[in-house]
Amino acid sequence: MNTRTIFHLLSSSAIVLLLASCAGLRPTELPPDEQFGHRFEGKAADGRETIVIRAPETEIEYVHFPAVHDTVHVRPAVAESPDGAGTRVEVLIKGAFPDSCTELDSVEQERAAHILNVKLQMRRQRGVLCATVVRPYRFYLLLEGLYEPGHYSLKINDSSHPFVIRAVDR
Repeated sequence: MNTRTIFHLLSSSAIVLLLASCAGLRPTELPPDEQFGHRFEGKAADGRETIVIRAPETEIEYVHFPAVHDTVHVRPAVAESPDGAGTRVEVLIKGAFPDSCTELDSVEQERAAHILNVKLQMRRQRGVLCATVVRPYRFYLLLEGLYEPGHYSLKINDSSHPFVIRAVDR
């Protein structure tokens, strides 16, 4: 994904959130992809299948590689936690598998203050011929921990996705 595409996606997300806040929209009136906790089961209107990571079969040998993704929506919860410790954040990752055999394999998260690194891996069975067909997917990832207001940097594999947690007016 090039810098222009990333900028466009971030700008589009920022505009949607700005318009929603200016228009006084409630969080449930935001587009579904911008709502914390909203899930599409099965296939969404955009044709992407919702994916859940399943354990690999132990007797099969796999090839592992970084997951391909094209869109990331960072979705903070609406309100801070009751004790004021921060906000939950989830990420909607959209991408596409390159063939009929590839599937998501694993996700690892690391956090150092306001920098988050997520490693999302795919797998394909070694030595198997697969039909070349693009299979769009969506994957929902709840980030570990709570997030206080501030600027954050989320890196998924080799792409960066900055986001902001806003303070909640009480």
